[in-house]
Amino acid sequence: MITEEKKRQIITDTRTHEKDTGSAEVQIALLTERINDLTGHLKTHKKDFSSRRGLLKMVGKRSSLLKYLTRTDPQRYQAIITRLGLRK
Repeated sequence: MITEEKKRQIITDTRTHEKDTGSAEVQIALLTERINDLTGHLKTHKKDFSSRRGLLKMVGKRSSLLKYLTRTDPQRYQAIITRLGLRK
């Protein structure tokens, strides 16, 4: 679970302009944070299959957003990948 402060911090770090709260970069950053938290949860609770399903849905959503950025603006894609440390 992401706290309100953490969510606000992620949005301010990744937004593209002053009032940006829903661009692809912001959504990818928020999903990455939630995925990391849920991955830690599933390491301790191995049989929590409903949370695992939610994790897989989030990973698919993030993948779709990354594919969209690849098609529309490869520079923004590279910037968000390096900022978040994805695709090592």
